[in-house]
Amino acid sequence: MRLVHLTHKQETTLTRWLGLCCETYNAALQERKDAYRMAGVSIGFSHQCAELPGCREVREDLTEVPSQILQDAVKRVDLAFDGFFRRVDAGEKPGFPRYKSRFRYDSMTFKQYGNSFALEAGPKKN
Repeated sequence: MRLVHLTHKQETTLTRWLGLCCETYNAALQERKDAYRMAGVSIGFSHQCAELPGCREVREDLTEVPSQILQDAVKRVDLAFDGFFRRVDAGEKPGFPRYKSRFRYDSMTFKQYGNSFALEAGPKKN
């Protein structure tokens, strides 16, 4: 694993992207809840991913985040629902998927980056 130190500009950019991923996660969760509540329809990962280009047209700030990173935020919602329904079927306490605060959504997935790496906050420069 390679250790990467970030510049202040890179750290600011990644922090902004993380916030946008959190918003995307919460919006995808809300969309699923609303679709089921209002129309009795379950929507899935592929449907929500197909909507991302339209979302990026409406919210121009989403265009700065690579599409695969936003797709991963939607995939996390899909995995949360998969886990919920698996627990329901197993008779366990299910725990319905919840919204994430900006402080609880603390990672992104860079699928296009082939090797593993870790980011560490370096010493603050004045």
